[in-house]
Amino acid sequence: MEKTTTELTNEYIKNHPHIKTCLKKGLINYSSLSRLIAKELNIEKKTSKEAILIAARRFKEKLQKEVVSERKVKELLAKSEIEIKNKIIVFILEKNINFDYIDKIQKSIKQEFGVFYILEGSNNYTIITQEKYFNLIENKFKTKTIKKNKDLALINFKTTKEIEQMPGVLSYITSLFSENGVNIIEFLSCWTDSLFIIDSKDVNKTIEFLKF
Repeated sequence: MEKTTTELTNEYIKNHPHIKTCLKKGLINYSSLSRLIAKELNIEKKTSKEAILIAARRFKEKLQKEVVSERKVKELLAKSEIEIKNKIIVFILEKNINFDYIDKIQKSIKQEFGVFYILEGSNNYTIITQEKYFNLIENKFKTKTIKKNKDLALINFKTTKEIEQMPGVLSYITSLFSENGVNIIEFLSCWTDSLFIIDSKDVNKTIEFLKF
């Protein structure tokens, strides 16, 4: 079934986050936007441009609900704390290893109150820990290592338990990383803790855009 102009316009805006953001903030010239969409979708008839303009205005009205939601997210994030740990490493290991070895290493590191997280993927294990344990991990799993990263930092964004009931919090945070050109190398969530692994060189920039 052929899509209507309204459906095509909504789809286009959703697929272009920057345009959606500008619409939300009222920074869009609707005539220019309708010409752009008509050209890119190859529907440049006068009636199509008018239909696109109307659809874009209606889409903007719907975005007002997101503005209210975003305000609530920011209020929650303003109550949050940020904890930063430097000298973090990440090892990605093959799945066909004896998990008892990982368990022993985890217990050893935890006894020293060190940082240790493990994620289980469909065909790999990902270990996140500190650089001082690099040799320990490498020596034990040298032949089973798929990839390893050094010079990383762990950003722990600690929110309140309200995060459970508020949709869009993680989506909003990750969008800030994207908009500021900071790559999230690994991510994990532990109830009120949202942990982001990034390159150490991006720490100062990250601290700035996570201020609320």
